[in-house]
Amino acid sequence: MKTKQKTKITDFKFEPAGYGAYVVYYQSPVTNKNYSKRVTDMTIIDKTKNADSPMLKDMEKLKKLVKWGF
Repeated sequence: MKTKQKTKITDFKFEPAGYGAYVVYYQSPVTNKNYSKRVTDMTIIDKTKNADSPMLKDMEKLKKLVKWGF
């Protein structure tokens, strides 16, 4: 049985993509697959990239947004 690894902020890379937007890259530590999406929801960016210690629930939300678009 595989154990689920916790999402870490180091799994994400952020690249500015114009005013109020970032291209967020996520690399899965389990499968090594890469995902990317242009994110305009600055509240989730503030809660992850700009936070001193991002919460796991916020990183999970960002991961879902990047991988599946919601």
